[in-house]
Amino acid sequence: MKKKIYNVKKIPDKNFKIEGNTITTQLSTLNTVSNFVSPWDNNPIQPIIFKACYDNSFFYFSFQVNDNDVYTQLADDTRESINQSDRVELFFRINDSLTPYYCLEIDSKARIMDFKALPNRKFDFNWSWDKSEIEVKSYHALDRFIVEGKLSIKSLKDLNILKKDNFGAYMEVGLYRAKYMLNKQKVREPIWITWVDPNFPTPEFHTPNSFGLFRFLD
Repeated sequence: MKKKIYNVKKIPDKNFKIEGNTITTQLSTLNTVSNFVSPWDNNPIQPIIFKACYDNSFFYFSFQVNDNDVYTQLADDTRESINQSDRVELFFRINDSLTPYYCLEIDSKARIMDFKALPNRKFDFNWSWDKSEIEVKSYHALDRFIVEGKLSIKSLKDLNILKKDNFGAYMEVGLYRAKYMLNKQKVREPIWITWVDPNFPTPEFHTPNSFGLFRFLD
């Protein structure tokens, strides 16, 4: 299967600040990912637009998710609460064997669930991104929500996520969304949406086949 590629444009260093919808409103010329799929569900997917860019200090990303029924579990701010909410996700792997890979899951309130992982869903929730190396904001309207964030280039290099080959800088990334819908029993259950179809019989993001390639343009 041919690997999906997203080209990450470079922007000038200018102390670029994220506010929740900054990337969407100020950087309209960025490349986009919009071909998300839900291989395990037949319901139509409301549009999702992902954008990213970078400068010498940070990698910036944005998900714009069309949705007029965003579900957020606000019982508390625990990992379990975020895990039961509509959210977007980025996974970063350092090799084909996923040893390790890093997961960043963010809900519509910009709450972060980040962890380190190994194959077979061995999750290390004691690990998290250094708070000085990550920032996330969100924006919520009636018919959509936006999550945008930035990760320091230093942290991506230190974790061996951002690497170089003969074609330049690159990293391997999975892009996902979890959408919680009411079923016939009036219980919320997730629909799993992905950029790369892993060709797995059941919903599964934690597999090498769900990652695409981000190429950093000079």
